[in-house]
Amino acid sequence: MSDASHDAGVIYTLIDRFNNQRLPRAMDLKKKVDGGETLSDLDLQFLEEVFADANRIQSLADKHPEYEKIYTGAIHLYKEIMDKALENEKKPS
Repeated sequence: MSDASHDAGVIYTLIDRFNNQRLPRAMDLKKKVDGGETLSDLDLQFLEEVFADANRIQSLADKHPEYEKIYTGAIHLYKEIMDKALENEKKPS
């Protein structure tokens, strides 16, 4: 299997997982924090996993700039969620 076909398979799997699992969950979390709620331990665990995965696939994203917009958009969304969650944590109860 060539590197290009291996990369294509990995990219397809990552995009499928993002569209069907990660993005819907992220949008739910964004709605939650935008509504003033805080994140649960399970929510934080999900975001930690996402950031760890993002670090592992960064080199793949760098090799395929055609996917840069998806990659950076996802990172930006997760950062927005974390920033808003932190803001919510600091608010008095």
